[in-house]
Amino acid sequence: MKKQLILILLIVFAFLGELNAQQIRFHKDGTFKIVQFTDTHVVPGKVESLDAIKLINEMVDKEQPDLIVFTGDVVTGKPARKGWEMVLTPLAQKGIPFCIVMGNHDAEQDLTRSEIADIVTATPHNLNKKSNKGLSDITLEIQSSKNDKTSAVLYCMDSNDYSKVDTVKGYGWFSFDQLQWYRHTSARLTQINEGKPLPALAFFHIALPEYKEAYKNERNNPVGIRLEDECPASVNSGMFTAMLESKDVMGVFVGHDHDNDYLASLYGIALGYGRFSGGRTTYIDFQNGARIITLKEGERGFSTFIRLQDGSEICKTSFPGVFK
Repeated sequence: MKKQLILILLIVFAFLGELNAQQIRFHKDGTFKIVQFTDTHVVPGKVESLDAIKLINEMVDKEQPDLIVFTGDVVTGKPARKGWEMVLTPLAQKGIPFCIVMGNHDAEQDLTRSEIADIVTATPHNLNKKSNKGLSDITLEIQSSKNDKTSAVLYCMDSNDYSKVDTVKGYGWFSFDQLQWYRHTSARLTQINEGKPLPALAFFHIALPEYKEAYKNERNNPVGIRLEDECPASVNSGMFTAMLESKDVMGVFVGHDHDNDYLASLYGIALGYGRFSGGRTTYIDFQNGARIITLKEGERGFSTFIRLQDGSEICKTSFPGVFK
């Protein structure tokens, strides 16, 4: 009986230790840094995919972020398990918390969404949770540098893959259940924060329909490159409206459209792309890289830039800054 009790206690302490290790918080200087990788499009067996792995290693070593976020289309070739091992092995070794949201191509290989979720969530330092559809929509709460209170929140969501409605072609959109989850979660966090919405960012794969309007917003010139039309869903299910009304999300970051890396603004919300982070296993018309985002505790805003694989920094800007 004693041995069983000791074993149980060891398991509990290990579990609590893992939970504590997975906490993310602002530094004493009030900063929190995120590296966003997107569309790595790893294809096992293609030498070009090694450029993506090299980029991941170099960016993380250079930036030493507090969090790594992948915004979809991570592995797009078979055998997919090998591709995920190529991506996840260096992440496990770095010891930095990371989160992955899926894109429209990730489950098109030889692994289901559920199987991908099993692989991702079993990797050390991963912050994802599994659901019956794969990886759950989650919040990552960034704790204060001063105490255990939440000072900012990150929404990491699945923008789905393709339309499930026969009469609608093209890409998927956020479901009613996802909108409800976001609204309820935002309202709960706002209530806990004494009625004041927390500064928040959202990460997912497919751009919202409002990206098109944001790029043309005459009040604020976009910062960055747009070499292709945005490819959102044909149906607007209202996620942007939900964010406007909830008043917490100040910036959205996606991938999907490889030849875009701009940051624009609409009605006070920054709508941005990451920088294509893969090798030339798919279309790309410029050098790969990653987006770096830094939050400042107690401020409703962020600074951001893109670091290219050659080490140079471009598209430096801040929000609100030049955006309103």
